[in-house]
Amino acid sequence: MSWKRVSLSNLILLALVAGHGGVVRAQIRQGPPPFGIPSPPPLVGDTSGLAREAQDWLVELVKINTTNPPGNEQAAANYLAGILTKEGITPEILEVAPGRSALVARLRSSAVAEPSKALLLVAHMDVVGVDRSKWSVDPFGGIIKDGYLYGRGSNDDKGMLAANLAAFLALKRSNVRLSRDVIFLATTDEEQFGDASLKTLIAKYWDKFAAGYAINEGGKVVVKDGKVQHVAVQADEKVPVNVTVVARGTAGHASIPTKDNPVVHLAAAVAKIGDYTAPVHFTSITRRYFEGLATLEDEDIGKWMRVVDTPDRGEHAQRVLSDANPLWNSMMRDSIAPTMLQAGVRVNVIPSEARANLNIRLLPGDTVSALLDELTKLVNDPLVHFEVQPDVGLAAPNSSIETDLYATITKVCAREFGGAPVLPFMSTGATDSAQLRLHSVQAYGLRPFPLTDEDDRRMHGDDERLPLAAFATGVDLLTRIVAEFCVMK
Repeated sequence: MSWKRVSLSNLILLALVAGHGGVVRAQIRQGPPPFGIPSPPPLVGDTSGLAREAQDWLVELVKINTTNPPGNEQAAANYLAGILTKEGITPEILEVAPGRSALVARLRSSAVAEPSKALLLVAHMDVVGVDRSKWSVDPFGGIIKDGYLYGRGSNDDKGMLAANLAAFLALKRSNVRLSRDVIFLATTDEEQFGDASLKTLIAKYWDKFAAGYAINEGGKVVVKDGKVQHVAVQADEKVPVNVTVVARGTAGHASIPTKDNPVVHLAAAVAKIGDYTAPVHFTSITRRYFEGLATLEDEDIGKWMRVVDTPDRGEHAQRVLSDANPLWNSMMRDSIAPTMLQAGVRVNVIPSEARANLNIRLLPGDTVSALLDELTKLVNDPLVHFEVQPDVGLAAPNSSIETDLYATITKVCAREFGGAPVLPFMSTGATDSAQLRLHSVQAYGLRPFPLTDEDDRRMHGDDERLPLAAFATGVDLLTRIVAEFCVMK
């Protein structure tokens, strides 16, 4: 029996280490690819060395603290600019606000440049905050252990940022002839969607990165039982809205309890809202997702997915699926998550006001006013009212699943992952793709790293991490997709 080091193109997962891991081994038995579907040579050459470089870039990006707020993305943009400049590419720094700059670079096609044909590779540089006391490592240390890179942003979204850069440079280094422009864009303020977000970038600099197609975060390569079960390509997303629940009453000394104590009324309102379940309705993307997933899940779950929107059995099927998976529950209905409570100034004072934040995710087409009408009836308390915050998300049309780019993603993913189904997906989280879709961009979410639920759940959580084997696989996958879509044959 002979052994050899395998190329990334034939490797689904070097290892997805069980639990907290073990040693990542990059060897498999000599012979056909793991799933028996041979991969052609990459159009831009072997990516194994490129993946190792990209891993180094990712480590350094994690070390740059771009917690939003305040963001500090300019430091990350300058780091990326240095890499691109060494490769003979002239990047542009796009200033959005003091200390907050995006970066754009372009590879021009051999044909006449048409913005409607261009491909945009987009990822954001900012990250969410951390509670350092809950982490086992320095969240900005770029720590590698047990086959994982730990750090805030390793998965969301600096892993994608480094993979995009790798695919972009693979085209440059291979001197291939491009059929369309390819644009690398590193954005700011995605986590807050504030004044330095993509909306502002588009308003000021759209001519720098206008495109007809985009690849962004938002999708999933789902691993179960050590292999890729399916690839979910984000073509739509829910709409985020923050609503404040406000209870008002009479302030006074805490030694004399009152009936109109705002804390009591707010607590009762939040409890009712927490128990509320919005009605189900399906978008076309979610219906297609469940249809495809039904053939992959176990027999009991699969049978309910097949009847999830039928008149006779749909209601029971929806309850079963909602209980089985919180993601599926959120994909089927508007969701409400109380996230913050605020009340009081001293322990012995009854406050005059108490507040709670509701993070609402609306299905495309639903309105927050209709939902708040239902919540007002539910709470039924004259001391409680609702205030919609101004940071309402974008209700954008979904991307078509009939485009050449979607077809390329489907073909390459199915080939590289042994025929694993590629399913259209509506993400419950918001991304920059909504803003792009409003500007007629066919944007698709493809986080190309094969991840277990355990690693995926750490996004925005404690000890966020990315398996290095999955990162290498993702670099190879993304590079192949970009090359097959953009290189002249």
